[in-house]
Amino acid sequence: MADLPTIENHLSTRSYVDGFEPTSADVEVYNLLKNGKASWHDAALHPHTARWYRHIASYEAEHASLPKGTNPFSASGSAPAAAAPAAEEDDEDIDLFGDDDEEEDAEAERIKQERVAEYNKAKEAKKQEKLAAGKTLEVAKSVVTLQVKPWDDETDMEALEKEVRAIEKDGLLWGASKLVPVGYGIRMLQINLVIEDAKISLDDLQEEIQEIEEYVQSTDVAAMQKL
Repeated sequence: MADLPTIENHLSTRSYVDGFEPTSADVEVYNLLKNGKASWHDAALHPHTARWYRHIASYEAEHASLPKGTNPFSASGSAPAAAAPAAEEDDEDIDLFGDDDEEEDAEAERIKQERVAEYNKAKEAKKQEKLAAGKTLEVAKSVVTLQVKPWDDETDMEALEKEVRAIEKDGLLWGASKLVPVGYGIRMLQINLVIEDAKISLDDLQEEIQEIEEYVQSTDVAAMQKL
């Protein structure tokens, strides 16, 4: 199993462990984190892992029926147990397993690229079939509950929400909101939004909100589901 920094780096540019939808690969990593003691839930240290974990948790009732995926972490041999016993036998820092690991990494990447190509090909074929049949193409959308945390209890929450809603993008629709107590007199903004998956990157949107530095300390995804 890869360490948390490796998982965090992997998920920083991806919504899922493998491919473009939840798969058994997500379930495998989810269960390992769920049953372990790693601090994946610390959004300050691992924001992408925490966001991904909550999203996969929303599919927990469907885990057994998700399509099969390839877990790049199980193939990479990055777990500590796979390391050569250099402490016991000083072989001048020769990595006996380095070449094999590189070959496995390359093979895992090749398989992943093939799966992505197959997925895109099938998706395009389905799109063309619908166009040929005169059907309206479905637009993939997600409903997201976003938590926006202020600096302290003196933050102007009305002004904070106004700045957040001032962010306008094609494919983004703001919904209902409320202020939720978090302790010590501090309240955070919990706001719903609908995004078109092909147009809006949730990570980019969070970064843009966090650039409202006068009011916003951090953001977190509380819930997310497909429409």
